[in-house]
Amino acid sequence: MPQLTVCPSCAERLEPEDKFCGNCGTNLAAAAVARKPWEPPSDTDGGLVAPRSGEPAAETATRGPHGPATGYGPPPPRQESDAAPGDYGLAPPERSAPAAAPDRAPRPDHSAPGVVPRAGATDPREVLLADGGSPARMCVACGTGSVDPDGYCEHCGHAQPRERDHMEQELPGVAAVTDRGLRHHRNEDAFALSAVALPDGGSAVVAVVCDGVSSAARPDEASAAAARAANASLRVSLTGGAAPREAMHEALLTAAESVNALADDHDPDPAANAPACTCVSAVTTGDLLTVGWIGDSRAYWIPDDRTGERPARLTEDDSWAARMVEAGLMSEAEAYADVRAHAITGWLGADAVELDPHTASFQPDRPGVVVVCTDGLWNYAESAAELAAVVPADARDHPLRCAQTLVGVALDGGGHDNITVAVLPFPTPQPG
Repeated sequence: MPQLTVCPSCAERLEPEDKFCGNCGTNLAAAAVARKPWEPPSDTDGGLVAPRSGEPAAETATRGPHGPATGYGPPPPRQESDAAPGDYGLAPPERSAPAAAPDRAPRPDHSAPGVVPRAGATDPREVLLADGGSPARMCVACGTGSVDPDGYCEHCGHAQPRERDHMEQELPGVAAVTDRGLRHHRNEDAFALSAVALPDGGSAVVAVVCDGVSSAARPDEASAAAARAANASLRVSLTGGAAPREAMHEALLTAAESVNALADDHDPDPAANAPACTCVSAVTTGDLLTVGWIGDSRAYWIPDDRTGERPARLTEDDSWAARMVEAGLMSEAEAYADVRAHAITGWLGADAVELDPHTASFQPDRPGVVVVCTDGLWNYAESAAELAAVVPADARDHPLRCAQTLVGVALDGGGHDNITVAVLPFPTPQPG
């Protein structure tokens, strides 16, 4: 039987012992037999793009979110989408060997609070997991085979959905959605939300979004640990009466310690490809908006009235592209078009060269929403104006629906990365 190196259906790389594709469940034995004898398998099956390499010009330790950069070897290329871009007025990314995108079920409007996996009909990642977090025992693809302990159907070999593939949560004054996207094997993003009662009788709303560094070890664990730690720290500090900016700085340091602990617990050398992630957080307290970040996850301000005040990006990336623009060596368009653009210069992890939490506070004089997101979204709506163009007009009244819509923008644009979006209405809705 000819040996396949990539899946003929989805271009997923295969191991010699694979009988089914771990990404789409294709029967590889049948696919190999169907291949013509004069068409040997090759690494170019499926239109994969050969990696390009380049060294950052700045003498700064960098790490690529989709692969290592300086100090870790040349970065692999960004995986472009097989899906057609959505009609959102945004320039689609450069693509190679386009193919039909998998059908996705309509996105439901969940109104009940709490984190729930997404329900759906056609895409197996969208099937609602059973109550209590236990996966359904019947295959979501064929409907007849049972699922083995490794999460694969014993009849058709289809990989079953995991709980973190798509999750949503809504609290009074904040909502968030995270999705695996269309190209990644797992969701390495994480978020945490909370509503806090302040000592003065007011309330605060917290949203933390973290993006695991794919080139690092266990990035999904790093993002989850950082999100939990930062959220818990903010709750304790704000409840105790700390100023929002002071609480934000302490939360980022606490998140860094939680990610460092992952390396201490598992790796003899904490600096050897240690778990790592980026982090961005927003807190609204009355008429004050505070953001904090490390890495290239972002926060945007989108006013309700977009004909008057302009939308704005509230964070500055810790990235190669941002350093080039800051040094005056490239224009923003040139820097972000470079293959090294997303190599990050700041992150949470034991191998971080320097831990420099950024914080900022703002006092918007009109209502709007704060959008906190990973680069899985802003890759498809990079500027504040582009993002504002796809934020629904009723976002402040329906933050969950807004977050679902923005995740849909990224999925329809290609979904090459994990996507996480949190939406905070401003000013914060007060109880009663």
